[in-house]
Amino acid sequence: MSAATRQSTAAARERLEALTDHASVDLDRLSDDLLDITRVLDHEAGLRRTLTDPAAPGQAKADLVTNLLQGKVGADAIDLLSGMVRSRWAAGRDLADATEQLGALALIIGADKANALDEVEDELFRFGRVVAGNVELRSALTDNAAGNEAKAALVRNLLDGKARAATIALITVLVTQPRGRSLESGLEEYARLAADRRGRVVALVTSAVPLSDAQKQRLATALASLAGRQVHLNLDVDPAVLGGVRIQIGDEIIEGTIAGRLDTASQGLAG
Repeated sequence: MSAATRQSTAAARERLEALTDHASVDLDRLSDDLLDITRVLDHEAGLRRTLTDPAAPGQAKADLVTNLLQGKVGADAIDLLSGMVRSRWAAGRDLADATEQLGALALIIGADKANALDEVEDELFRFGRVVAGNVELRSALTDNAAGNEAKAALVRNLLDGKARAATIALITVLVTQPRGRSLESGLEEYARLAADRRGRVVALVTSAVPLSDAQKQRLATALASLAGRQVHLNLDVDPAVLGGVRIQIGDEIIEGTIAGRLDTASQGLAG
């Protein structure tokens, strides 16, 4: 991501945060509007180029946004996009990516305000694990030939009454608007957005048996000290690790499993 796009995305997120400080904002509606705008931007390359043209005056681009969207989406979404098109973007696609990110973040902020963000993070992670272990389900959710309504209905049938509304909405976005991502990478992206909302990082912890509450607390404290930030633990159980834990934070892996040590030893003997 270029410096210009990174700065513009950060500014857009700040505007969304400021907007959502007002209790009157309908976050579900705002999310729907932003995701609808994303669909338009994805399909209209010419519009993306026009709205991110650095030579065009910012006010002219904002006026175009208003003329195009007035009466089709809410005023809050128009205000956000009008501010975004005044910023600089390295590419038209970056504007669409940032708009989708704001749409997802609106749902995440809503969950946070409802004191349900921890549940949403855990539900996104668990759903990813279910999909990873069920080839038929993953195929049904990612089949390009399947209609979006059918995939959305499948998500609802699977999760209604079992997951938060924000979780269902986020997963529905991923299966109906994959935008070139795998389902797994989309779930990870949204989990990072949720963690960022709390100023946390996500650690994937794999152990041979479930960790006790005391073990989880000690591990979270140790990782927070190491990372310099609070850590949200995504816990996975895999008997193949034999013992110990394997921890992944971003691209960094801390290998503390018996299986890992045995593998390292066998490689040393082979060498």
